Amino acid sequence: MGKIAFVFSGQGAQYPGMGKSLYENSKAAKNLYDKAESIRPGTMAQSFEGTEEELKITANTQPCLYLADLAAALALSEKGITPDAVAGFSLGEIAALAYGNAYTHEDGFRIVTARGAAMSKACETSEKTAMCAVLKLSNEKVTELCSKHERLYPVNFNCPGQVSVSGLEESVNALMEEVKSEGGRAVPLAVAGAFHSPFMASAAKEFAKELTKYDLTSPSVPVYSNLTAQPYGDNIAESLEEQIKNPVLWQKTIETLIEEGFTEFIEVGVGKTLCGLIKKTSKDVSTYSVENAETLEETVNALREKGAI
Repeated sequence: MGKIAFVFSGQGAQYPGMGKSLYENSKAAKNLYDKAESIRPGTMAQSFEGTEEELKITANTQPCLYLADLAAALALSEKGITPDAVAGFSLGEIAALAYGNAYTHEDGFRIVTARGAAMSKACETSEKTAMCAVLKLSNEKVTELCSKHERLYPVNFNCPGQVSVSGLEESVNALMEEVKSEGGRAVPLAVAGAFHSPFMASAAKEFAKELTKYDLTSPSVPVYSNLTAQPYGDNIAESLEEQIKNPVLWQKTIETLIEEGFTEFIEVGVGKTLCGLIKKTSKDVSTYSVENAETLEETVNALREKGAI
């Protein structure tokens, strides 16, 4: 068996009740949530009992999803499963860095709360922005089509044949029509703004100021960066600031990990979105997901059979 990677879920997969099963069945998860609740009262209620609309608000989504992601990873470690490296998709990178000990779990929660607030504020502008996912076209073709429209950017390179685009709402709408004529498919994304694009410059600047409050260190576990598709070094704050307003190189990250001998990918947090993207990138690797007590046991048993523990 090859090396194991934990991959931390990103924004968009959240749902009411996420994390509750882990809270009730893992001491490590419970401890994480209890400490977070003392920092931001009401977070557990939002996570376990909140409405879908409440959880779609970026300022709520990010701290709640951070906890679900990190709780799943800690519960796995509690069972004897530890990764050789980790990566997180957009928001998931904050939890990945916390797991990798770039900062404490509590500081990670404070950091992600500030990130969510900054990005939410950046969405409250007079300019209408949007995002969509473009399917069945190459990365190069999507980049070419975006260049024809005003303030439109390819931002998340997810897997072969899937790129997310951010920009002015009218430009996104025009692109979606053009994609059809090119034989592709475009799907609007239910997000509050043009994430990972220059529209997030003000959020990045505000977030950078927040990061100066924390003790950030090189991870003790390799954490692969969205910005470079390579492991983080000492420039934690600079990379996190840039990550907000730059593309997520997810496909390249997974390809790099595979080249380096990773064959077992465990999505920790919510849903199986990353599992799907990874399988579309390579059919030669194994994927698992952990989001509750049931999937935790399933994954542990599957890896035990492979001799991982």
